[in-house]
Amino acid sequence: MEVLKVSSKSNPNKVAGALAGVIREKGKAEIQAIGAGAVNQAVKAIAIARGYLAPSGYDLVCVPAFTDVNVENETRTALKFIVFPRE
Repeated sequence: MEVLKVSSKSNPNKVAGALAGVIREKGKAEIQAIGAGAVNQAVKAIAIARGYLAPSGYDLVCVPAFTDVNVENETRTALKFIVFPRE
């Protein structure tokens, strides 16, 4: 599954475009975010991507979960959002 990493400085419109492209190509995607600012940008991107994909018949849903990631040899807890179209 394609993993998109989002930071607090990420542009949600650009992330949404990337997310829409991955959904069209692969059917589902994962977004990872560490910290409140990054989670905010990720959620905004998912909402924007829903708008991008709705005219094509996609109804996106996301499932949030925690995951551990290694950042500079340190384990951090991140939120991951698994995004896929509703069937």
